[in-house]
Amino acid sequence: MSQPQPMSLSFSSLINDIEKGVIKIPQFQRDFVWNKARSAKLLDSIVKGYPIGTFILWKTDETLRVVRNIGGAKLPATPEGDWTQYVLDGQQRLTSLYAAVRGLKVERDGRIDDFAELCLDLNASEHEDIVLPHRDGQADGSTISVVDLLNATLKTLSAFPDKFHEKLSYYKNRFESYAFSAVLLTGAEIDVATEIFTRINVTGKALSVFEIMVAKTFDAKSDFDLAEKYDALQNRLRDVDYETIPEAVAMQTVAAIFAKDCTKKQILKIKKADFIECWPKAEEAIETTIDHFRTVYGIPVSRLLPYNALVVPFAYFFHHKAKPTGDQAKFLQDFFWRASLTGRYSVSLESRLGQDLKYMDQIVKGRLPKYSADYSVDYSPQFIRDNGSFSVGRSYVKAILCLLAFQEPKSFEDGHKVTIGNDWLRQANSRNYHHFFPRAYLRKKQWPESAINHVLNITILDRRLNSDISDKAPSIYMKKFVGKTPESTRNFARNMKSHLINNLDNFGIWQDDYEKFLKMRAKLISGELKKRIVPQQVDNSGQAVNTDDRDVELNDNDS
Repeated sequence: MSQPQPMSLSFSSLINDIEKGVIKIPQFQRDFVWNKARSAKLLDSIVKGYPIGTFILWKTDETLRVVRNIGGAKLPATPEGDWTQYVLDGQQRLTSLYAAVRGLKVERDGRIDDFAELCLDLNASEHEDIVLPHRDGQADGSTISVVDLLNATLKTLSAFPDKFHEKLSYYKNRFESYAFSAVLLTGAEIDVATEIFTRINVTGKALSVFEIMVAKTFDAKSDFDLAEKYDALQNRLRDVDYETIPEAVAMQTVAAIFAKDCTKKQILKIKKADFIECWPKAEEAIETTIDHFRTVYGIPVSRLLPYNALVVPFAYFFHHKAKPTGDQAKFLQDFFWRASLTGRYSVSLESRLGQDLKYMDQIVKGRLPKYSADYSVDYSPQFIRDNGSFSVGRSYVKAILCLLAFQEPKSFEDGHKVTIGNDWLRQANSRNYHHFFPRAYLRKKQWPESAINHVLNITILDRRLNSDISDKAPSIYMKKFVGKTPESTRNFARNMKSHLINNLDNFGIWQDDYEKFLKMRAKLISGELKKRIVPQQVDNSGQAVNTDDRDVELNDNDS
């Protein structure tokens, strides 16, 4: 990379380079947001000869995904053989200038801003605003649009009153002779260029790995556009209620398959051709993983996943093994529940994913990994009692909700399968999370909130039924669901088993015995977890208590 080169651009060369396709705005730049009033201020500074800041351009032979149009104008591709100059700083200024010079109409948020309306007030002094966003009651002949001024012939200008001739010529010359300050960065790698962009970006928002890779991997010849590829993947996942899998997981999956390393640094190191070649493999592995989560583990929607990042090690496995058999399936399931119950990915995500890919290598070979102490799991009823504080963001709680979803919970009322969807799981206070012993009822009985709002007290129900139950004691509201015939009673018992409540008498429901209910449900859930976990020596070390085990995504600052 050569040293950044300060340079000066004339008005005509700047506009010409835009129209030739030499100067481009990369896709990772934010949308054009300046309104006409702010754009008028910029042009007013140019007319008065004030500095408007420095454009920072990155000159490279890399072909990035770009904003194909500037201000609505269709612009050509960079001429073959030329290097593109991508705008790292100055997009809003550049777009404002070009839209005004060419009189473009820019459509945003359902409205159209006509930049041909930007005009110069010929009556204004140097101490007033000369460029205005639109004509606002000025007398005829006292204003001229920017686009007309710059494209006007001598004959056009002479048609204005004589008193304005000198100003018209002066203002036209000010525009055409203005020297734009720029710094040209030549030959830098994309991660250097995007780091520069991030540091000077006035929003203070760093680019995501995905945004950088969208720009880096764009390839017109092979018709590869990562943003479009990810959208297509997300649409397919939407069909199976897994559309909330984030972009970061897709990037980590590519890196896991390509380099067995999920760090940001590794993702950015992947060459364009390698990334493009690996992408369909990652797509297939992700979709196979999600099919496994849905059909084998019975997790119907992505918002129930304890961690989105769980997709990564599983996709790595399925890239190497189309279908788990025998011990592989058992060891995979064991891995899933250990990671979910221990808060595995709440911290140090990248390093732990790297470690877990090595565990997956063992499972691919049909071997049970020898886990480290942080994988120690305790599924005893007492541990569930002690650590089941209900918060839908916690991986531990989500794991138990996955157990409940696996049972395909049925309506208390008529036995139909309860609908579980990402739409209603979006909110933590979703009414589909029903406190079997209603909170209002338990508060009257002076139970502490920690015991009331507990995952052991949660069942998954339809919204309407939940609202009907209100604050009634279980012994009261459950009576209307039991049924009056032996067959309806048996059906009701089956429906309750789908909520991991096997017998209303044994669970203390008719006696409104909440302590007994918690004890029996903890025992039942513990039994379900036991079926899914392969006991190991590491479990004797004791599971750490984690009450802040929330899902995280790729952290750009995690080394």
